[in-house]
Amino acid sequence: MSLTSDQMELREEDIRKHYAAAAAMLDGFDHTPRIGKPVAEAPVAERSPGIGSHRRFRSTTPGLVTRSTARPEGVRLLERIEAADEGDPITSPSQAVVMNSLRRALAIAMALTDTFGAATPLADLKRANLAGDLPAARRTEFSELLAAEALIALHVYGNAVAYLLSSHASDVTVEVGESQEVLTDNGQLALHGVLWELDQVIAAHAGDDARLVACVAAHAEQVMEKAALRAQSAAHLGAFSGATWRVEADDLTIRGFTPASKAKSTTLTMTFKKPNEVVGNHIAKYQAMKLSKMLMAYDFDRRLNPFAELGGFIFTFMGDGKPGTGKTTLIQMMAGLINDYCAVARYPFRYQNLSTENIDSYQGKSGQNAKAFINTIIDPNVIGFGTIDDIDQLAGKRGDRQSSAGQLEITAVLMESFAGANTVVRGNCTFGMFSNYPENVDDALRQRAGARFLVDGPQTREDYIDILALLMGKNHAIPLGAHELFSAQEIKKAVAASFESHSRPHEAGLMEVFDRVHAQVGELDTIAKMGTYLKAIQQADERFTGRAIKNITDAVKVRAMDFELPDEWMENPELFLFRDYETKKAMIADLRVPITPEMVIQEINRYADSEFRYADKSDEVAIDAMVRDFGRQEEAKRRYLEERG
Repeated sequence: MSLTSDQMELREEDIRKHYAAAAAMLDGFDHTPRIGKPVAEAPVAERSPGIGSHRRFRSTTPGLVTRSTARPEGVRLLERIEAADEGDPITSPSQAVVMNSLRRALAIAMALTDTFGAATPLADLKRANLAGDLPAARRTEFSELLAAEALIALHVYGNAVAYLLSSHASDVTVEVGESQEVLTDNGQLALHGVLWELDQVIAAHAGDDARLVACVAAHAEQVMEKAALRAQSAAHLGAFSGATWRVEADDLTIRGFTPASKAKSTTLTMTFKKPNEVVGNHIAKYQAMKLSKMLMAYDFDRRLNPFAELGGFIFTFMGDGKPGTGKTTLIQMMAGLINDYCAVARYPFRYQNLSTENIDSYQGKSGQNAKAFINTIIDPNVIGFGTIDDIDQLAGKRGDRQSSAGQLEITAVLMESFAGANTVVRGNCTFGMFSNYPENVDDALRQRAGARFLVDGPQTREDYIDILALLMGKNHAIPLGAHELFSAQEIKKAVAASFESHSRPHEAGLMEVFDRVHAQVGELDTIAKMGTYLKAIQQADERFTGRAIKNITDAVKVRAMDFELPDEWMENPELFLFRDYETKKAMIADLRVPITPEMVIQEINRYADSEFRYADKSDEVAIDAMVRDFGRQEEAKRRYLEERG
């Protein structure tokens, strides 16, 4: 991938000139731990007679004079890594990968701190300090710049290690605990501290190659997290956090304190469904099929999807319906379509589901799990599809005393990620929230779903015949009878009928509002009349706010894109997917259809129907709960009077 306009190249020669220092650091150095406690008692494996031990590396920081009087502990990481397989004298491929990754990551960190020093007064202040003429007035600035250098070195080191080892990771995971020896005196001492700690971690956890890779990667992520947390309150970091560097040889992009990730796919083990295997749910199925193709229009060079720029891209949607109506089948269909399209185009695809297993009893951990889920899917280097099944159980409703702290943490993360101040919709991913009880979802979170998919399952006689024939399979000789199999599932005909049905509301409460406004102003064929209808809806349901209007207009723009990208564009990427951004944008714009008043009214009714449906159910649930409470109070009062009497 070529450099973009917002990236600077971190030259290979600037990295490789630090190889010797990085290798010497891995070979051996002395470090006196200040914060961390030794956890490893196992000695490094003894060498055979006649083989000399590694030399020690005692480092100095240019321009900085430091001294330690405590007893140092020797760190020989190369020997520690070699001993991580019960003393096998031959270095394994995995051990070699870890050694090379550590050397590479250290060299990248040193090269970037050099760049930071040159871009700030740090390099000049180091020279002045070395010469002994550092002005007293600038000592505080010097100290703060050294702390900034240390944080950059730590984060870049951890970022690079985790990135370089990501393709070598297995299913083995290791809990290494929080990184403690995080020193901010200067860049070199900071690296010494985390390497000392890594030496302890390897000795304690790495009994074989898989665990070696896992614990080195896990420790790197802990270092990154701690450095990023410290950076929130540190000074002089603008030259680093506001810039982007590209390491071309590793396909690594360093964006401040944001973790990098390889553009790799997830391995899907689900059973995919074909569109004709989804019976009923016509609008939901049609929009899911359209959205699957929309995602493929994403341009990896521009990091933008033409649909996101032109309008009509669905970033978040909610599918709701009764149990057994086909929500899981819809997920399987959509994931299967995207997976197949990405396989043809050779795009990396990630699918992940946020489940109730991500709710953790430890404070803050549930929020971290939710944020990790979001970051995995929104990675601009991949096509992503994230689902949140049974969101009413996963995300807590604010003000509900039955919601746990972990559920409320997840709610906060999802709200901020789906429509927060820092939310950027690039068009490379989409999130689907699914629930049998959407009325139990927090109102503000539910309204962050830009589209509504009513998953109502089979509805007509033909639907029920189709689903019976589909699920019966072929191991029978029962005749089909007078029926054309799956003809009712012809998507365009079914969708046209479904949209037409929303020319009038479905919910009784909304129907009363519609009829009243229609009687007052006549046909809703102007923006002023439509606005009158929207105001009347708001008067009937105060939760119908400006966000609802935005969701409706977004849905109308989706209708303006009421076309499927041709199948041949997906089958032959050269026709569309591999074209440049402007060409793809023009091709999509040519397919747009005009927005009509009928479209707007249908989308208002579709969205408002869902809100009235949720509100009615929510009110009924609340009323039932109050009735039960009153009944318990009366029974308690009766028993109390009997006991007193």
